[in-house]
Amino acid sequence: MRKESKKFLEAYLNNASPTGFEKPGQELWLDYIRPYIGDYITDVYGSVAGIINPGNEYKVVIEAHADEISWFVNYITDDGYLYVTRNGGSDYMITPSKRVNIYTEKGVVKGIFGWPAIHVREPGKEPATNQDNVFIDIGCSKREEVEKLGVHVGSVAVFDDQMMMLNDQYIVGRALDNRIGGFMIAEVARRLTEKKKKLPFSLYIVNAVQEEIGLRGAEMISRRIRPDVAICTDVTHDTYAPLYNKKRSGDIKCGKGPVLTYGPAVQNNLLRHIIQAAEQAKIPFQRAAASRSTGTDTDSFAYSTEGVASALISLPLKYMHTTVETVAVDDVAAVIDLIYESILSLKQGQDFRYIR
Repeated sequence: MRKESKKFLEAYLNNASPTGFEKPGQELWLDYIRPYIGDYITDVYGSVAGIINPGNEYKVVIEAHADEISWFVNYITDDGYLYVTRNGGSDYMITPSKRVNIYTEKGVVKGIFGWPAIHVREPGKEPATNQDNVFIDIGCSKREEVEKLGVHVGSVAVFDDQMMMLNDQYIVGRALDNRIGGFMIAEVARRLTEKKKKLPFSLYIVNAVQEEIGLRGAEMISRRIRPDVAICTDVTHDTYAPLYNKKRSGDIKCGKGPVLTYGPAVQNNLLRHIIQAAEQAKIPFQRAAASRSTGTDTDSFAYSTEGVASALISLPLKYMHTTVETVAVDDVAAVIDLIYESILSLKQGQDFRYIR
């Protein structure tokens, strides 16, 4: 990975971009891709689409989502403790002893998820890590102190964790789901521009908001763009770490390449096109099956307007929705390569219909 790309990735991952509050991350991302696009659009909720070769009737999308899971302050006790509710698929189980940043109009307030010590917990009667028990301590002893700091019900708390490298082969951090996707599509845009590739269609590089609460950003921006083709990228579970069930979750491993998904929302002719691009460029890939929906923004694009030929290229990831989400550097490069090759091999007006 080139030095400038890694610097952007680190800044982008370390920045907070919780669902519904993605503006700072979107501004970072847009600043990075500006040299590689001809124009861009935004919508009222914060999704951004950079456009290469704007103005063509045939429109192709490559897409990721920009938001990360987080917490809303939901209740403040008279003693100054904060109880939270989830913003997206946040996991109460991982909260004890974690540090958080709480975002207020007065600035960031530091906090910690407290938990009773092992000495005082009764064996066999361990408290559950759920909404009733998990709390944040911000060093206040009264509700009034909390309010004076600018923290209120509805304030957003994000884990205070930074990107790191593991054995020089893996990227680790919070919010790899799915800002690593935003990084990958940005790198595709950079490569197309730096290699002076002339596309016969308009390419929209879409970073959508609010995926974690129901694919909402993609739902909105897809209706605005009305693309002909959409290639989405997100993360999927590495199932080789302990405690995973391959019979239920599939046979996916970090380091073995991008994952191509089969499912009703995935348009089979577009999927074959991507597979052919992978085979011709000698990019290794893995396969997965989706029951009903993919659970990604692919679904929103596929079923928008009159239907959009859509496909999903996933990045294997360990420990999803934790603060130590982990991906292989080689897989990141391979996903970028595969999206790039798939775009280059698309033709103006390419018709993916099953029946003509």
